[in-house]
Amino acid sequence: MTNDSARALLRGPLDVLHAGIDEVIRGAEATGVPVERLDFAPPCGGDPARIRMLRRLTGGALGAAIDRANAEALERLLASRPHLVGVGVARDVVPGMRDGLFLHAGPPVDWDRMSGPLRGAVIGGLLLEGLAGTPEQAETLAAAGAVRFEPCHHHDAVGPMAGLITPSMPVWIVEDRADGPRRGARTFCTLNEGLGKVLRYGAYAPEVLERLRWMAAELAPALGEALAARGPIDLKLLLAQALQMGDEGHNRNRAGTSLLFRQLAPALVRLPREREAIAKVLSFIDANDHFFLNLTMPAAKCMLQAAEGVPLASLVTVMARNGTDFGLQVAALPGRWFTGPAQRVRGLYFPGFGEADANPDIGDSAITETAGFGGFAMSAAPAIVQFVGGSAEEALATTRRMRRITTGANPAWAVPALDFAGTPTGIDVRRVEELNLLPVINTGIAHKDPGVGQVGAGLVSPPWTCFHQALEALHAHARERFPQP
Repeated sequence: MTNDSARALLRGPLDVLHAGIDEVIRGAEATGVPVERLDFAPPCGGDPARIRMLRRLTGGALGAAIDRANAEALERLLASRPHLVGVGVARDVVPGMRDGLFLHAGPPVDWDRMSGPLRGAVIGGLLLEGLAGTPEQAETLAAAGAVRFEPCHHHDAVGPMAGLITPSMPVWIVEDRADGPRRGARTFCTLNEGLGKVLRYGAYAPEVLERLRWMAAELAPALGEALAARGPIDLKLLLAQALQMGDEGHNRNRAGTSLLFRQLAPALVRLPREREAIAKVLSFIDANDHFFLNLTMPAAKCMLQAAEGVPLASLVTVMARNGTDFGLQVAALPGRWFTGPAQRVRGLYFPGFGEADANPDIGDSAITETAGFGGFAMSAAPAIVQFVGGSAEEALATTRRMRRITTGANPAWAVPALDFAGTPTGIDVRRVEELNLLPVINTGIAHKDPGVGQVGAGLVSPPWTCFHQALEALHAHARERFPQP
């Protein structure tokens, strides 16, 4: 700019667009100049070392190779065809499950570091399995190492909230029916108990255990027999329909549960079982709008497993929380956890409860957002904001914002409010770091103390440290797989 043009600019009225450090613009503000602040933050939180890593992972031949790897991983994910094929007992069907092993949500954690709701679920699990007679005995056994704890994700399974799976619990069996080498791969999840005082939120009162025993003795066998008579159910198709009926597949599953009810009811009423027993099964499903959640989760896990193991791929394949830690995994490095502290949920609370009662974020249910629905599909479910807070316009904005950090969209899951655009799918660690934009998760809120249960619902994001660790690990992985001078 010449001196004359600079003087001419300064003589006229100024309007300043600011996209940097606040201190730089305070002088202009002090003189009364109108300043419009842009929504901008430097990549990687401004860390120079990570910015250099990101530049290498996004530019040149390596960046192009990662783009191709991500396209392959996304193609595998989208090609997966999860079907509900049966119900079984965990010890009989979940890989590696055995007596004395309890599975839990999130990354690995031991008893000493477990959150209140997860401890409550473990206490309930020990009572349910007959290993303890009182909650006090259960705590003593858990602290003494009477049972082992491992993540559900290490056993092709997922679990909402505390995510506890004990050997005797019934589980859904979901199978990939897509053509290809993964055909027949299976994932698993428990059956949904409903809302309120339930084991997955850390409650273990007698009525909680009584319900679980009825689910194992009556509900699960009836559902298994109905599925055997009816045949597999295409969960991807059911979820596509549910998204167009106002669900998002995580915290709102009213449409999905209704669709599942229609699929199962004709087979259930034809079973050679007592009329009242079948009526109780149908009534239980009808009264539980979240029943379908425990199928959207293993369906998402099935799809994301198909994307694992693609060298250089920077797509996120797991996001999970145990109430103490948040963990994620990426496609190029399957099985490797990148962890940070579980975050506080911003949301709405049930009467009589508030932030002081809440445990940090917990559960494997963020697998839904990882697969491209849940919080990423809030625009499909404007009613969800009444449960988690916010507005219908914010729900639309959230889906649009999440598209910025994903590799593509899932055309099978079309959102009417966005002119039937597919839901954002395939979280790219590089884009999260480049845009300083974290994934949004909508979730329930558990009480911090064992035995209480759910106290609210809201929105949360992962801690930045998980993505920083993943970026650094991907950079090291890329140096091995794609060496450059």
